[in-house]
Amino acid sequence: MRVEGDFITINKKLLALSWLYGLGVGIRNILFEMGVLKSRSFKTPVISVGNITVGGTGKTPHVEYLIRLMKDKMNVAVLSRGYKRKSSGYVLSDKDTPMRMIGDEPYQIKHKFPDITVAVDKKRTRGIKNLTEEGNGLDVDVILLDDAFQHRYVKPGINILLVDYHRLVIYDRLLPAGRLREPVRAKDRADIVIITKCPKDLKPMEFRVITKAMKLYPYQQLFFSSHDYDAPRAVFKDVAKQNELEELNALDGKNIMLLTGIASPEQLMHDLKELKSQITPLTFGDHHNFSKKDVANINNTFASMVEPKIILTTEKDATRLVAVEGLSDEVKSSLFVLPMRIVIMQGQEEEFNNKILGYVYKNSRNSILAKRKNDHKSQNSDSTGNRSRTISFRNN
Repeated sequence: MRVEGDFITINKKLLALSWLYGLGVGIRNILFEMGVLKSRSFKTPVISVGNITVGGTGKTPHVEYLIRLMKDKMNVAVLSRGYKRKSSGYVLSDKDTPMRMIGDEPYQIKHKFPDITVAVDKKRTRGIKNLTEEGNGLDVDVILLDDAFQHRYVKPGINILLVDYHRLVIYDRLLPAGRLREPVRAKDRADIVIITKCPKDLKPMEFRVITKAMKLYPYQQLFFSSHDYDAPRAVFKDVAKQNELEELNALDGKNIMLLTGIASPEQLMHDLKELKSQITPLTFGDHHNFSKKDVANINNTFASMVEPKIILTTEKDATRLVAVEGLSDEVKSSLFVLPMRIVIMQGQEEEFNNKILGYVYKNSRNSILAKRKNDHKSQNSDSTGNRSRTISFRNN
């Protein structure tokens, strides 16, 4: 079993540059604390999911967890920056919006949850305004901000900070020596902290050690999450050898090429090693756009592998691979995506869910959501709509 902090490497030669970087970040945060730079609250409930590190902490799977929690109860919108998209400004996606216009992660979310609203805008305040303006026909009840912990121009009602178990921020350093985008004390802005990618066999003592080491304030709550995998699904269903494998164990004995373009593929590789399979990793940078040279490398690497063989990739990578030209028929017929699901650990799933839903219900008094809810409740003096919907989570 891995231990917390085992993926962290510090380049001590760059610590002086980290100090300069931290000075700049610190000045910016002070300007927000002093009110020189303004953080704006909104009437519609806003939940931010983000991190303070470079690299993957599982933002998109956790956003998808929240979508599953709320989508059948209320009208959910996801607002993302749309990293590496080929468009600018505010873009409201529909089922026909190409990936290049909104980015791979928003595209993934929209196609997994076609009935929710997905939009992108680098200026989150403008994006929220467009999503909530009168007469737009969206009737949004709650907005999920993807990767917005550093975007302090918006003041969310719930600020969720994700921390990778293998890269605990308390052991890391600022860029460029380490991978922190902000000093460790930035975690104090979070209402909820989730330690992600935890081993499923984490011992009670380890939970307690991490809880103590994180040094959270009383207004903050700590949760732990791990993940499960659903059955692999074919990326190119029309040419796939098998449209879906019944379970993950069906991969036992196969030679697997693990094709990834994500920030932190280490955990996925570690999970697959539990199978009785030979893993051939082919890794690229996060949000990588596959070139002709990359395609040739993929084709040749897979052709050199012996049967039985298969290619596994992530859901985010699959959104880009479906548009790649030049993949061989053998690669297309053998390319499968491995869907991931988040699991809240320690029996705290119900508690976490209730905190999220309670915040949205309490702060949606003037929305269609609240009207639907209040239609079935008797009137009392405590349920009037006179209180503001911009109450922060820590005050709830």
